[in-house]
Amino acid sequence: MTIAVDFDGTIVTHKYPEIGEEIPFAVDTLKMLIRDRHKIILWSVREGKLLEDAVNWCRERGIEFYAVNRDYPEETWDNNPHFSRKLKVDVFIDDRNLGGLPDWGTIYHMITRHRKWHHLIEEAANADHYEAPKRKWWPF
Repeated sequence: MTIAVDFDGTIVTHKYPEIGEEIPFAVDTLKMLIRDRHKIILWSVREGKLLEDAVNWCRERGIEFYAVNRDYPEETWDNNPHFSRKLKVDVFIDDRNLGGLPDWGTIYHMITRHRKWHHLIEEAANADHYEAPKRKWWPF
């Protein structure tokens, strides 16, 4: 999957233009998603030095983005006449999502298991009715 991730409020707490504290497990989860071969794009309102600071903050923690504020690393106004800040990705991870930002464990679960909010809600609702499979007794 190609995944766009916001920085302020998503990877770190809101302290813009400063860089806030890491949101628990954001860095580890992003590294796992990269390890799982997902393309992670940093998608931020930051520009110039502030954007560079955010990229460097992530890089110092082992996160290398596939691209930053563009669909692919080489994309420019010159080689893509349809260049747009609206990325063509499979998933956006942003604290401004409807319903807010889930914890990073839930995000990883949703991405790796292709789950949507309604799936999680259904699973939670059915958890009360779950019956563990009966164990077979095997004589040894």
